[in-house]
Amino acid sequence: MTASVFINDDEPGLHQDYDDWLERLAPHAPISQYRHNRTGEDNGDAHLKRQVMGREVVVAITEGRLDFGPWEQIFYGEFDGGRRKRVLVKIIGE
Repeated sequence: MTASVFINDDEPGLHQDYDDWLERLAPHAPISQYRHNRTGEDNGDAHLKRQVMGREVVVAITEGRLDFGPWEQIFYGEFDGGRRKRVLVKIIGE
């Protein structure tokens, strides 16, 4: 899996900051820097970015509504192009 789900403020500057920071942390090129890419893939960086950003979120629901701060939203981060993915939503509680 090379995608992420996370919660944060919905602000364009913050989205760009994430993109820039993740690319500095795990740059895509040169692809030869990742042992994973020796398998014939070229997405070693995407696996590391996903590890940092997380693969799931837990969200509180209060009186039938998502319990977020005023600017928060759930985001999907795709780090390896448009591969087919699936979403699992699990509801636990009363």
